[in-house]
Amino acid sequence: MQESPFYDLVIQRGARQNSIESTLATLKARFPNDDVDPLISRLEAIDDINQLKQVNLNASLADSFLEFHKTLP
Repeated sequence: MQESPFYDLVIQRGARQNSIESTLATLKARFPNDDVDPLISRLEAIDDINQLKQVNLNASLADSFLEFHKTLP
C-alpha cells in the first residue's frame, strides 16, 4: 500500500502534537509550581519530531524547571 503525502503530513502533525502534549504533561506533573503555558509557543515552533522527542526526554530528566528551560532550542 502506497501512502499519500497528505497522509504522511497528518501522521507527522499528530506525532508532533502528541509529543508537545506529553512534554507539557510531564512538566506540569514534575514542576507543579511553575507555569509551563508560556512554553507552548516555543514547543510548537519546533518542526523536527526527533528534536521534540529529545525535548520530551529532557523534561523527564531535568532536575528543575529552569534547567529544562535552558535545554530548549
